[in-house]
Amino acid sequence: MPSDPSSVTVIRDASGRYFASFVVEVEPTPLPANGKAVGIDLGLASLAVTSAGEKIAPPKFLRSALKRLRRLQRNLKHKQKGSNRLAAARRQVAKLHATIADKRLDFLHQLSTRIIRENQTVVLEDLNVSGMLKNKQLARSIADAGWRQFRILLESKAVQYDRQVLVINRWLPTSQVCSTCGHHDGKKELSIREWQCPSCGAIHDRDVNAALNILAAGLAESHNGRGAGISPPLRWRQAVKRQPTRSLRHSHAQRRRNLRPSGRGGSQARPGAAQADRRRQADNGAAGPDVYR
Repeated sequence: MPSDPSSVTVIRDASGRYFASFVVEVEPTPLPANGKAVGIDLGLASLAVTSAGEKIAPPKFLRSALKRLRRLQRNLKHKQKGSNRLAAARRQVAKLHATIADKRLDFLHQLSTRIIRENQTVVLEDLNVSGMLKNKQLARSIADAGWRQFRILLESKAVQYDRQVLVINRWLPTSQVCSTCGHHDGKKELSIREWQCPSCGAIHDRDVNAALNILAAGLAESHNGRGAGISPPLRWRQAVKRQPTRSLRHSHAQRRRNLRPSGRGGSQARPGAAQADRRRQADNGAAGPDVYR
């Protein structure tokens, strides 16, 4: 072990397997700097497409085991509640799920280690995986891909090997901008996998072009030295989807609550709303200096 464990925890999973978890301190092992950078576009047709043009096929461990999983789940439904056979059937289903998860984790470990070893800087998109899982048609494929787990592994190994992982704004139009000349060509259907820029004539693979734009956005941020969220290149600013701030949404909602129909085709303030506002302002003014004590 790298050091004496500060704590040890024994864990039993749903399939009946036991694990011992040790908490130890691991010293970073920096790799030699190579100056290479890569942008990665995550997807379903290809698990990852790099800015260098490499396409990594998804292993689809869940989909390949789906037939057996469904058979075990059908068998589970016919067991008597509270019986030993029901408990055994549940363990079989849990064991298959554990096997699928272990295969996926092993694959992502190997892939993330290779990418971190080969590149000094890795740039990804901040995908809203939990929101995307609400799409019933794609949820199984998204869960099988393991995007979130892949990002966690990259970030942890970047710390261990003294590499850099940058995450850019998910609203940047990486699939809509020509990576050669910067022309914004508008939104495209997912069925369009290859397109030609009307400005410079460059022919792009949709995913490779997105990976190149992801890399450009990440490098632009790393060079500006702010250390904050990723800002898009200037030529993209008009295409970034703006989201209302929380305070703006709250003010609109409060205004709607304070208005009621007037009976004359318009709306008027709710009785007592103005007086309540004046009282709040007076209270805030009286209590203001105490906030900083």
